[in-house]
Amino acid sequence: MNDVRAQLDQLLAQRILFLDGAMGTMLQRQGLDESAYRGVGFRDAPKPLKGNYDVLCITCPRAVQDVHEAFLAAGSDIIETNTFSSTRVSQADYDLQAHAYELNVSGAQIAREVTDAWTRRDPSKPRFVAGSMGPTTKTLALSPDVNDPGFRAISFNEMRDAFAEQARGLIEGGVHLLLAETFIDTLNLKACIVGVKQAFAVTGREVPLMLSATIADSSGRTLSGQTIEAFWISVAHANPLSVGLNCTLGAAEMRRHVAKLAEISPRYVAYYPNAGLPNAFGQYDETPDAISSVLAEFARSGLVNIVGGCCGTTPEHIRAIVERVSPVRPRDPRKTLDRRAVVSSYSGLEPLEITPNTGFVMIGERTNVTGSKRFANSVKAGHYDTALEVAVQQVRDGAHILDVNMDDGMLGSEKAMETFLKLIGSEPEVSRVPIMVDSSKWSVLEAGLRWVQGKGIVNSISLREGDDDFLAKAAKVRVYGAAMVVVAFDEQGQADTIERKIAICERAYRLLTERAQVDPSDIIFDPNVLAIATGLEQHADDAIDFIEATRAIKQRCPGVRVMGGISNVSSSFRGNDTVRDAIHSVFLYHAIRAGLDMGIVNAGRLVTYENIEPTLFRLVDDVIFNRRSDATERLVEHAETIKSSGRKADGPRLA
Repeated sequence: MNDVRAQLDQLLAQRILFLDGAMGTMLQRQGLDESAYRGVGFRDAPKPLKGNYDVLCITCPRAVQDVHEAFLAAGSDIIETNTFSSTRVSQADYDLQAHAYELNVSGAQIAREVTDAWTRRDPSKPRFVAGSMGPTTKTLALSPDVNDPGFRAISFNEMRDAFAEQARGLIEGGVHLLLAETFIDTLNLKACIVGVKQAFAVTGREVPLMLSATIADSSGRTLSGQTIEAFWISVAHANPLSVGLNCTLGAAEMRRHVAKLAEISPRYVAYYPNAGLPNAFGQYDETPDAISSVLAEFARSGLVNIVGGCCGTTPEHIRAIVERVSPVRPRDPRKTLDRRAVVSSYSGLEPLEITPNTGFVMIGERTNVTGSKRFANSVKAGHYDTALEVAVQQVRDGAHILDVNMDDGMLGSEKAMETFLKLIGSEPEVSRVPIMVDSSKWSVLEAGLRWVQGKGIVNSISLREGDDDFLAKAAKVRVYGAAMVVVAFDEQGQADTIERKIAICERAYRLLTERAQVDPSDIIFDPNVLAIATGLEQHADDAIDFIEATRAIKQRCPGVRVMGGISNVSSSFRGNDTVRDAIHSVFLYHAIRAGLDMGIVNAGRLVTYENIEPTLFRLVDDVIFNRRSDATERLVEHAETIKSSGRKADGPRLA
């Protein structure tokens, strides 16, 4: 990978590189009949094969080779293999799924033979082969059945394995890089990324990876609902050579979306549009002059590094693009600030960025079988529609992130997590926010990660089982592209003093940043919010210890976030919501000022700090800071005089 990546980096610093155009369009021009598609090997195939362009890599390789030759003659630097549909998922439509690996090897070998010949003739202009990996004919984030939003026609693991097989075939066939393109569903692309990583491990060879999405319409969202920003946040962990857009609309209609991608991504930006929108006959009418003129303007505006064509584009289109765009300097991705040093980014259908100026981020706690009786009863009864209503209400009440926990001995937690997250994926009002997958069982966490389209958060991993286990789980979290909560817990148990809270978090920070290469912006420390006013002396400083540990962690572990499960601090007063609400508000007021970024809360019950009854406020404040030896006794006595109102919050004015 290093040699090819270095060569591409050198070229991309000097000029804009050019992809090829539409393989399908050019093969259609050849007028091949059914017998050409069947060849000898598939003469007895049970289904018609005409239109399955990928099979021509085996049955009529000369036709594919001629297309590659034509695009290279037009000036393409990078040609794509004729393998867009060569996964066993897509080839199952033709009953050729058993030949998926062979199709990819053949497609790669054909393209390499052609490019190698061109490079030998002119070594000053090297040509490259990109292994084309299309999105398949199925989706993971969307149900194909409008009457069953939780149904999926394929599992994440099946999708992952199909892409792993395809990538392995392409790599072993000799491609220089991989191009995952035309993805309408980011969860499909995340499965592809995991599969590609598996192929790298199996083959022992890594190649640069290009990623390209397709938006559904002029709104700038993918078919599965993500904005461009949310899409990039979801896949940035793949560290691609480039990120881009292709297909869908004509070039002019895509300008603002390409510009947004160029603004937010520090990677090379690729864009290769259709030749306009298809007409009534399914043909594409945008001329080479028109499309090249638009792409030249993109280039002059500093938006692109790699350009080419998609549906309907021919060698004539590519030749015109090369002529118009070649004189223009490429976009400099170094000018796009990598904001990870100051921003933590997560996503659902929409992005969530936490900056030093964001304020407190609320993580909705009610979609937790241990924290909400209504939610737990709904899940146990299989009434997931009612459980989904709890999620909707948490988001409406202001939750920025949704914590989902299915840890209950009476549940099949893995299946319950999968089922609920599929339903969330079909509910835009909920799925617009990032998901925090919460469990004490690794199998449940991984089951959840497979059904989160955006960049989610794992809650949690810890040093309980030592360094090796901790690092192995962190590596798996990274593969799925999630951030991670690290709870202050080690081989000796839960951190219950300020010294242990800080020491464990510093140890975890060093391991993650120095050995696991985790970016600090993807680390969220939980120093353990413990109950106050328990009557036990050893718990008297628990609140202030958390607050001061938060302050120290933010200073000693640059770039991380700190969170806590806020309801824990008041658990001694279960049944008295008025007192509990007051404790939460006062505790958060001080913790936020110490650096607390986010907390798991009931988003509908946070009370305004200034509106707490003065006597109650003073008593709570004394307990939190352990100001008096009788602070707990005084608060307990006062609590007995208060009748819990159960009222809803005025709003989370805490920062």
